[in-house]
Amino acid sequence: MLKYALLGFLTYKNASGYDLKHFMDVSTSNFWNAKQSQIYTTLKKMEKEGLVLSHTEPQESRPNRRVYEITTAGREDLKNWTAQPMMEIGSRKEKLLLKLFFSAQLEPQKILTELRLQKNLHQAQLNKYQTTTKNVISQFAASKDLQEDARFWEATRRFGELYEEMYIRWLDETIEGICKPVDRLENSRPVD
Repeated sequence: MLKYALLGFLTYKNASGYDLKHFMDVSTSNFWNAKQSQIYTTLKKMEKEGLVLSHTEPQESRPNRRVYEITTAGREDLKNWTAQPMMEIGSRKEKLLLKLFFSAQLEPQKILTELRLQKNLHQAQLNKYQTTTKNVISQFAASKDLQEDARFWEATRRFGELYEEMYIRWLDETIEGICKPVDRLENSRPVD
């Protein structure tokens, strides 16, 4: 999958591995990201497969950088991949759900602290989708060359926004559900 993300970015502009990591960080990282080392490894494989070409670009006061460009074969591979329908739901790993699943032995306050922390993090991410990300897409949409792309970027931004709203709602319900038994236990204790 990383291969296709890199091919996609290279359809917009020739770039170094460092540039590609930056592009990913400011655009797709909310739903697809990679480490710098993974990007370089994948680019080398893609060059061997003939999907990209590279050349060395000299830089003053810095080491030379390797710049990649997509080939016709790379464009065709990306086009074929995007045209193939997905016949199954993509797998998803949620570390918080795994922790929560096994948290019955913890004190309720520890669980509540974790959930409230996660709520703050998801609220911050929601705010980012509603402001920074939305503004960046609007700026690119002003360019006639990228208006069609910006429509699809907006669709992925909107997914992120709705996802965060759902996650915050779920956290609120879960926090409420954990608080209810705690309140009942405290209210049912015998008074000394």
